[in-house]
Amino acid sequence: MNTNKTTDPRRGLGRAGEDLAVRALEARGYTIVGRNWRCPDGELDIIARDGACLVFVEVRTRRGGWQGAAEDSIGPAKQRRLLALADAYLQAEHVPLDAAWRIDVVTVEMDRRGVLREVLVLQDAVGWR
Repeated sequence: MNTNKTTDPRRGLGRAGEDLAVRALEARGYTIVGRNWRCPDGELDIIARDGACLVFVEVRTRRGGWQGAAEDSIGPAKQRRLLALADAYLQAEHVPLDAAWRIDVVTVEMDRRGVLREVLVLQDAVGWR
């Protein structure tokens, strides 16, 4: 399996999806704070602000539709991981405990040829309450 960041087609698809997600978020008025924030537990794709709310964004990109809808890939285990990553970010970046935050999911659907079908922004897609 090729894991070279410059030639791995899956990484290229993911990067393209993240770029499209950033454009969609900015078009909705979000301000991008960071991308690909890493810690020992994993990675947050995008960190943004939507007004006063800090938003952690998971991007799911799919091509061809044969794997099912992109949002269906955010199961309970992935939701727990995203919550843990958000908590790690809040602690590492010394965000006040009472700060408003949420986790959004952006789905990017492409056809088999890589032509964009749709970008959906699902706000508050992972509940923590």
